[in-house]
Amino acid sequence: MTRRPVIIDTNVVVAGLLTGDTASPVARILDGMLAATFPFVVSEALLAEYRAVLVRPGLRRQHGLTVTEVDALLTELVRHAIVLPPGSGPPAPDPGDQLLWDLLVARPDLLLVTGDQALQGDRGFRARILSPRAFVDS
Repeated sequence: MTRRPVIIDTNVVVAGLLTGDTASPVARILDGMLAATFPFVVSEALLAEYRAVLVRPGLRRQHGLTVTEVDALLTELVRHAIVLPPGSGPPAPDPGDQLLWDLLVARPDLLLVTGDQALQGDRGFRARILSPRAFVDS
């Protein structure tokens, strides 16, 4: 995996919890975040999104974690994360992803790891966006 600091999209964290394949890219990324094997960046807004999504009742039934366990997982992630204030980025392809765009402009060396095809195809940030597979293979 690359040593440049990365932003891990919520969809990658969720997929890492849900997959039954420990060798899958999303599982390896989540495990790497928990083990601090690569530098990753979060903002308060991204952490809030991680939590809001992970505690949804339907998703909790799928991953099997209690709210307390989700909070413990996020606490462990934050322990290894670089917490940055966001910048003010250009409009994201999806307004719900603006928090990722705002983080990307916070530092020019940041990469975004996402499973979202619309974000991967963005012309403005394309060179700085990786799929989970591309990130693990880099």
